Formats: sequence, C-alpha cells, structure tokens
Amino acid sequence: MASFIHENEAAWDRALRLVAGVALLYLGWANVVTGALGIVFKALGFVPLATGLVGWCPAYRLLGISTCQTRTPPAAPLT
Repeated sequence: MASFIHENEAAWDRALRLVAGVALLYLGWANVVTGALGIVFKALGFVPLATGLVGWCPAYRLLGISTCQTRTPPAAPLT
C-alpha cells in the first residue's frame, strides 16, 4: 500500500461494512428490491464491500475519523 493510505477501520467496522455490502448487493441483484432503488443498491453495495475488504475509507480520511484503536506504549515504571 502507498504510504498515505493507512488502515482507518477497526475489525468490527470492517465486518459491518462487509455484511452491509453483501446485503445491498443481494437485495439489488436478486431483485428483492426492484426499480430505481434496486439499481442504487446494485451500485452502492460495492462501496461498503470494497472499503471493508481494504480496511480504508476515503470519507473517514477526509473527515479525520478512525475507528482503529491507537496503541500507546506502556507507561514507564515509577522509580
């Protein structure tokens, strides 16, 4: 990955996006939802699926959001 792309989604966020993407794609492609909304589901289902697979969300980057926990080094022992 390029140096400017850092993972900004936690595991729970990625899992949620994968489930949402698959659900939207299923609803659109299986014709559960038809018409204009079905077409929207077909197109937009790939967005959460792709960001869930990659672990990086461009909207999070623009808004300065990250669901990943920051790791802080352990505190030095008091002497």
